[in-house]
Amino acid sequence: MKYHPYLIIGGGMSAASALQGIRAVDDQADIAVISSEEYYPYDRPPLTKQLWTGKKTQDDIWRDLPEGITFYLERTVRELDLERKEASDNAGETYRFDKLLLATGAKPRRLPFGEDRIIYFRSLDSYRRLRALADTYERFAVIGGGFIGSEIAAALAMQGRHVTLLFPDDAIGARLFPPDLASHLNEYYRERGVDVLSGETAVGLEGEGTELTLVTGSSRRIDVNAVVAGIGVTPNVGLAQAAGLEVSDGIVVDRSLRTSHPDVYAAGDVANFYDQRLGIRRRIEHEDAANSMGAAAGRAMAGAATTYDYSPMYYSDLFDLGYEAVGRLDSRLQMNVNWQEPYRKGIIYYLDQQRVCGVLLWNVWGKVDEARELLGEPAADPARTLQLE
Repeated sequence: MKYHPYLIIGGGMSAASALQGIRAVDDQADIAVISSEEYYPYDRPPLTKQLWTGKKTQDDIWRDLPEGITFYLERTVRELDLERKEASDNAGETYRFDKLLLATGAKPRRLPFGEDRIIYFRSLDSYRRLRALADTYERFAVIGGGFIGSEIAAALAMQGRHVTLLFPDDAIGARLFPPDLASHLNEYYRERGVDVLSGETAVGLEGEGTELTLVTGSSRRIDVNAVVAGIGVTPNVGLAQAAGLEVSDGIVVDRSLRTSHPDVYAAGDVANFYDQRLGIRRRIEHEDAANSMGAAAGRAMAGAATTYDYSPMYYSDLFDLGYEAVGRLDSRLQMNVNWQEPYRKGIIYYLDQQRVCGVLLWNVWGKVDEARELLGEPAADPARTLQLE
């Protein structure tokens, strides 16, 4: 049996930030990380963004890590015994701990067909697989019009590849953006060579290797060399649930990111936290949440008085458009729209009971902190409106 006072399960961005958080409080900490991946922690956003535009290389994505950390790579924890404070992995090893962080992330939702012929884009391996195909072949189908689907479709199109993007909603980002902006994105993508099939579902995949035919719900048949899916994720809560921790759309944590067990914490995609600015519980699957929650959880694990009172931002790049946002973006909410140039530059306020609950900065930069200050504020206060420059 191995013993590490601090044990982290999961090897992603939250884990990397937690290492720094622990060491900031306890510089002699004996810390171990158990990760199912074969790699040390790396940044995930470049996999759909800068690696395709040449702004970064694979050498740039690796996280800076403290020295002296013990990593157990390509290991998956199968069981937690919280009474004994022990974790057991798939190789038969058992680890004893004093403090535990669950940074188990999320797994892609999968379609009921296609098996491993479909690339579920999430990891460095999935990037490398798709990049190798994009360097050789021409025709790609991307399933999903959300964050991952829209970014991958743009990335492939910018490589000069023929891309078919299909999704069941009316428009790209239809669940986030005002209907007119989402509809504009459909045309914007078409102008850049993407075959956008809105209101369309994938129901089957025929063929093998790089000669594939994607079958849609309307009986359309699309011949492609590869299929990528970005249809959302589900949090990896099985381990926590089996151990008796409170789970509800993620692992429920308090304001110190502590779970229902006093010596167990959770952070990142898997954590359901209380957003004090909005007065609601949330689970956020984005870089800023992973980094900020990981660092805070690490400090808390090491004994620092820590309150996570932060509302993380998120962002995306779509060809030469981009945005940053805070709070809740939900197209079902009331919205106040302030365009400086329609669909090119503007700010959209999302309202709940006449209070700002989300702000979308569309091609507007450097105003995230100001936007965050508006969350929870009355929507009708003109003095609180962000200024477009």
